[in-house]
Amino acid sequence: MIEVVCNDRLGKRIKVKCLPEDTVGDFKKILSLQIGTNAEKIVLKKGYRIFKDHITLDDYEIHDGTNIELYYS
Repeated sequence: MIEVVCNDRLGKRIKVKCLPEDTVGDFKKILSLQIGTNAEKIVLKKGYRIFKDHITLDDYEIHDGTNIELYYS
């Protein structure tokens, strides 16, 4: 189990617990339950890289304590 921190640049920081084998799409579903936003409207970035839904968190090298930027489309 890892804990990933999502920052929405408006002052809200959300901590999400998930597995490294989860896909980004699964992570968005867990995150959407916590913030009350539709999962399809969530865009996750780190730097200039936009995370794609079908790739696992482990493949993106997202580990415990990683910070991800949260945007809304």
